Amino acid sequence: MRDPLDVIIIGAGTAGLSALREVKKRTQSFAIINDGPWGTMCARVGCMPSKALIAAANAFHARRQLEELGITGGGGLAVDLAAVLRRVRALRDDFVDGNLEVTSELGDRAISGRARLLAPDLVSVNGRELRARRIILATGSSPIVPPAWLALGEKLLTTDTLFEQETLPRRMAVVGQGALGVELAQALSRLGLEVAALGDRDQVAGLSDPRVNAVAIELLRRELPVHLGAEAELTQTPLGVLVRAGRTQVEVDRVLVALGRRPRIEGLGLEALGLPLDAHGLPKVDASTMKVGGLPVFLVGDVRGDSALLHVASDDGHIAGLNATSSGVERFQRRTPLAIVFCEPNVAMVGTKFSELGSQARIGEARFERQGRARIALQNAGVLRVYADHEGLLLGAELCAPAGEHLAHLLALAIDRRLTVSELLRMPFYHPAFEEGLRSALRELSSQLPAPSDSDLTRV
Repeated sequence: MRDPLDVIIIGAGTAGLSALREVKKRTQSFAIINDGPWGTMCARVGCMPSKALIAAANAFHARRQLEELGITGGGGLAVDLAAVLRRVRALRDDFVDGNLEVTSELGDRAISGRARLLAPDLVSVNGRELRARRIILATGSSPIVPPAWLALGEKLLTTDTLFEQETLPRRMAVVGQGALGVELAQALSRLGLEVAALGDRDQVAGLSDPRVNAVAIELLRRELPVHLGAEAELTQTPLGVLVRAGRTQVEVDRVLVALGRRPRIEGLGLEALGLPLDAHGLPKVDASTMKVGGLPVFLVGDVRGDSALLHVASDDGHIAGLNATSSGVERFQRRTPLAIVFCEPNVAMVGTKFSELGSQARIGEARFERQGRARIALQNAGVLRVYADHEGLLLGAELCAPAGEHLAHLLALAIDRRLTVSELLRMPFYHPAFEEGLRSALRELSSQLPAPSDSDLTRV
């Protein structure tokens, strides 16, 4: 390989591969270094295998509604958990193979090993030193597990190990009720396991709107015990694991830890950049360029520590790949914030969250208990809260609602286009559709604005 290279990419996850796509278009003088298995976290242990598990869980859970629809025989259905997990792994492997195709033909430009920064333009890997004009750091993240809990051995699972299991025991606890913890606790319960969900906060799934959070907790508790507001303590017993959290005590066979992920920076050598590092050991990054200070170094993806969303990591890598192969540095406007949790009903946060609203914000709300399409589909539960400024500009939303993933995308587009409440109300709302719930929330918002209109239509 030429010395110096144009670009070195450290990490072959979503952000690293996104950067690689842009780098390959503009230069062949590059190397990509990866420590551990190749293939993105999303494909291998994250969003894709978890959604495959959720699909099976929701399909089995639907048997409870069949009789109300006039369909008999649902009580005779059963889950083959080993078969469910085999399908999850088969799909997972196919998604991973798709990622591996990107790097399989790179030859000696794809290096397996642990890289360490020696300087802003110098990397050490496998006893070699490689120099580059630009370096992109995309080392990803790893599950957070309290060190004392590691003594539980195989009785402790994370998302890195959950999908490797041939089957699962009857009793499980899921510790951590963020996005992934909520998804997996509900899915495992719907597959017939005895699941206890525990979280140290009073909020679930990343929600900050107290009304939406209360609805989400209520709906989760209709399916499984959810214990919030106290840190969990784990103790090994002859039969399994004793989990204590406040006044709650439950014995289970295994514990799934879903406490989030931390940036993978151990041994990376960030101190060699010569810049101040924060309390987490990370330098400051410009999110519009992905540059670290004034250095020819870019920090992208989960390793940044402020998001663990695939589309954000992909955009990080895209921006870094462009800037690492350009003579200048371009600034990019980031997309409207969007996070979706695939529990049922879906939870989503779009744009400005409730906790970020100013005192002049207006809020429109819609409930789904009596909403027509929701009743027909036996999904009549949940709430949607939409936020606007005092002049009617859409700001954001939080929701726990049927078809929430689609409502969230519609709202993200509207916020990105800087639409007002009245402008979005001009959209046709087909009947019967879940989106009619959004119209109800928008109409409530409209009534709070100056000179509210008596029509959704524009007069000509």
